[in-house]
Amino acid sequence: MPYVEGQTIHDADSHVMELPGTINPYIDPKFRDRFVELAGPKAILPEWSAKIQAMQDDAEFRAGDEANLLLRKNYQALGAFRAADRPKALDHFGFASQLVFTTACLSNFGLEQMGEIDLALETARAHNRMMTEFCAVDRRLLATAYVPLVDRKRAPQIAREAIALGAKALVIASRHPPGFSPSHVELDPLWALAEEAGLPILFHVGGEEKMAHDYLENGLPFVKDFHGGDENFTSLTFMSIPLSLWQTLSALVIDGVFDRFPRLKWGAIELGASWLPSLMRFLDSGVAAFGKEERLQTLSARPSEILRRQFRATPYPHEDTRWIIENSGREMLLFSSDFPHVEGGRNPLKRFNDSLDGMPEAAKRAFFRDNFIDLMGQGLDPALHDAPALQAA
Repeated sequence: MPYVEGQTIHDADSHVMELPGTINPYIDPKFRDRFVELAGPKAILPEWSAKIQAMQDDAEFRAGDEANLLLRKNYQALGAFRAADRPKALDHFGFASQLVFTTACLSNFGLEQMGEIDLALETARAHNRMMTEFCAVDRRLLATAYVPLVDRKRAPQIAREAIALGAKALVIASRHPPGFSPSHVELDPLWALAEEAGLPILFHVGGEEKMAHDYLENGLPFVKDFHGGDENFTSLTFMSIPLSLWQTLSALVIDGVFDRFPRLKWGAIELGASWLPSLMRFLDSGVAAFGKEERLQTLSARPSEILRRQFRATPYPHEDTRWIIENSGREMLLFSSDFPHVEGGRNPLKRFNDSLDGMPEAAKRAFFRDNFIDLMGQGLDPALHDAPALQAA
């Protein structure tokens, strides 16, 4: 029996769990040695990879695929790294479609910040080839492609190539590119290309400016993250997740990018959403305070209204989704599972349903279905708008 029955739900966030070195064959041989030197896994452990793959080949282990759909996480999850298994996971979930993101490449390995521009662009192209190939096994799997903004002239070329490969959404970092704003007018050809293709521009956690390490030097024992390591989020570093996006969205709205491309949709995935009502209010307040600026006088509407028109976000399951909707707009939030990451929890549908309890059915339908369809535009085949059992309804 599927996890979801009797309603259409689109999943705005899921991941591939790449085995170490998965991206390497997709990188142009001219760049491969340099990539491995700077950004490749420090050590590829063939014994470990073989053990993980053998587990997925074990008939006894696989007999528990459906029963353990949300209990097995990361590499143990069904379809985590084998494309052929991912449609089975979707069948068990009952989701009408699923956006798919990388795990290993979320920050593009920091290459842009290193100044390795050519390698950063080639690694992004390799990522896009890897992701579109993985998702090609099932049209319900919606591949995301990364477009570095660091080279303004080549960004549209990378996007165009990704779209030709079958990407259904374009991802950019939420932090600004080194040396200029994401609202720079020379990026307009990129936004025009995405708008014409009817595909959204997405931000995903991993592309933000991390909290300065100085904040962690408090004279107390070092706090490990919930994975048991020191490379991910803690309760303190979690606080910085939306800060880059707050600034980037402000620049894109105030500098008129949203208005120049009014049909282009934008989405924030796995970046939370409790900050969204505050950003909307703060932008409106800023426009009121600095209203004599010429660029503000040409805005098509208040910033909060522009964001309602074009921006969508996925709340974390531990956030008060109902409160966010009531203080931003029912057209702005999306369901996500974060499968197969631990952060998604063992029952995201229940957690979101509990948070939405008492809201009108239309608001719930918007959260689980309508807002995703609106965000994805041409990136979602109309035949996938509803779950098969509900398409005639």
